[in-house]
Amino acid sequence: MSTGKMPKWSPVADLMSGLIMAATSVPQLIAYAELVGYASHRGLTTAGPSLAFFSFCTGVPFINTGVSSLTAVMARSDLSGESFTAEHGEEAYAKLVAGYSLMVGITSVILAVVGVGNVAQNLVPKPVQSGFKWGCAANVIVSAVPTGLLLKGSGSLKALSQTSAVLSGVIASIRGIPVIGEMAGGAVGVSKVLFTVFSPLEWFPLTAAIFLGSVYFVMNSKSIVGKLGIKLPPGADVIFVTAATTILSTSIGYTGSVVGAIPAIDADSGISLFGGKFILPVTPLDPRELLFDSGLVGQFGDSWIKLFLTASVFSLVSFLSTVGICLTFENENGHPWSATRELAAQGAACLAAGSTGSAPVGASLSRSLVARMTGTTSSCAALVSATAWMLLLPLMGVMSPTPKCALSAIIVSAVVRGVANPKQLLALQGPDAVVGWFTAAATLLLSPTLGFGFGLVLAIVVTAVAPKKKKD
Repeated sequence: MSTGKMPKWSPVADLMSGLIMAATSVPQLIAYAELVGYASHRGLTTAGPSLAFFSFCTGVPFINTGVSSLTAVMARSDLSGESFTAEHGEEAYAKLVAGYSLMVGITSVILAVVGVGNVAQNLVPKPVQSGFKWGCAANVIVSAVPTGLLLKGSGSLKALSQTSAVLSGVIASIRGIPVIGEMAGGAVGVSKVLFTVFSPLEWFPLTAAIFLGSVYFVMNSKSIVGKLGIKLPPGADVIFVTAATTILSTSIGYTGSVVGAIPAIDADSGISLFGGKFILPVTPLDPRELLFDSGLVGQFGDSWIKLFLTASVFSLVSFLSTVGICLTFENENGHPWSATRELAAQGAACLAAGSTGSAPVGASLSRSLVARMTGTTSSCAALVSATAWMLLLPLMGVMSPTPKCALSAIIVSAVVRGVANPKQLLALQGPDAVVGWFTAAATLLLSPTLGFGFGLVLAIVVTAVAPKKKKD
């Protein structure tokens, strides 16, 4: 829906919009941290700097960036997050993720400098984009469902994988497939989730009830509340679910997985401003340690070339989301944009993210649309959101008892309709349909990076061998 011309700059409007975005995005920050695979509180403690840097670099007022379902799923997959955490611990994995953010930032800036941004919107065929989008959305559900149904989420699922002969046998069979078995991490995840879904006796009743009830409410909040004659503002349904389940968890002493204690920032470890009169509660990390001592290159076979290429694919795929969002705003609001500038802005945001312990960030369509809807007139609104997250961090302890199953519900609610009814994929025909569905399956059953790469190769082959359409 078109919203007309660009609004005139209004600092008051940007202040209000930024504060609304800061409040409505908090549940997502925590939920996507879970999706990355590190501690939930890191979503809160690391979100501000990357968005602040992005706000200074972007030329599109509405666009909002941060860890998204796409960047979270890709980072976890590229880094083999589950196995690395099991072997080295969450703290080491968090440093690994931060190091990868730096690499994604570096590659994004390089790609921008050499002009890749200018051709990105025409570089990837639409069938590959559609299939990749569906595969990533399905991966989001695969990652979120165990936390939504089992008492201890991934911990309970790991125990099931070891105690269930059926599940362990299926996993062993997948791993034993010649050539692709070792690459089929996605297929292993899908098998675990299918086993969980079809084993209701393994569910923890209260966890499952919170999860399913929250999904239903978020997906149907407009009709539910509309019957009472109330119109919810954007993001209010998510805030309501988070608040209600947090209160429930506190009142009954919920024993399932929760966000947990949010570590306090040492008064002397933040960033000093105004001659030490003010300490920003952000802890900068050593980039050299993250790149060379976190085990990052080891996750890519000790090959810096493989790491660079994988990070480059990550940068390109993440940037495709930015392209889509910018084209939307250009068509509906008449706002011009520079692909080179926005790709460089993505790089700057990822560099800031890595330097403060965050996963790679990317443009978020849902948050960008909400920003426009709430009256944003410039990128100052994003800066307000980032500043609010950093300054109000000491107050975020109220979310410590929030059930993780409720946060998983928020994530699932955002993608489940698109997975169940993939309109873009269903609209494809002929060779395009083959490319699209192949990309979707490879993205889900192998990994996002491999799915994107294999889909792109197949698209090139199909284009070369498919008969050309005759012009009338």
